[in-house]
Amino acid sequence: MKKFFAVAALAAGVILSGSALAHGAKAKHGGVVQSAGDLAFELVTKDGGATIYVDDHGKDLPTIGATGTLTVLKGTEKTEVPLESGGGNTLVAKGNAKLEPGSKAVAAVTFADKKTVSVRFSVK
Repeated sequence: MKKFFAVAALAAGVILSGSALAHGAKAKHGGVVQSAGDLAFELVTKDGGATIYVDDHGKDLPTIGATGTLTVLKGTEKTEVPLESGGGNTLVAKGNAKLEPGSKAVAAVTFADKKTVSVRFSVK
């Protein structure tokens, strides 16, 4: 009987953790989705560049006036590039972010209303 409850608790934990990670947000642009606060952030990498899409409960969140920094960690190497609004709901890394599979990234974003959010990504 104890095994049954242990297995049931483990299964429930796995199911709940999957939906809680990014508030159920799915990648719309082929990137990696993470949540911070009440927002979903999708990191999309292409040709050494990076774009972050920001959604608020499934709706695009305008990034006009937002700034920030994208810090990329790969082994002992650390790269920081500025983030700027790319129009619409995007933040664009200004420079080569060196995002490769296995690297970790942290975006620290300050929105126009001065609200600051940090979000962590694992690049696959």
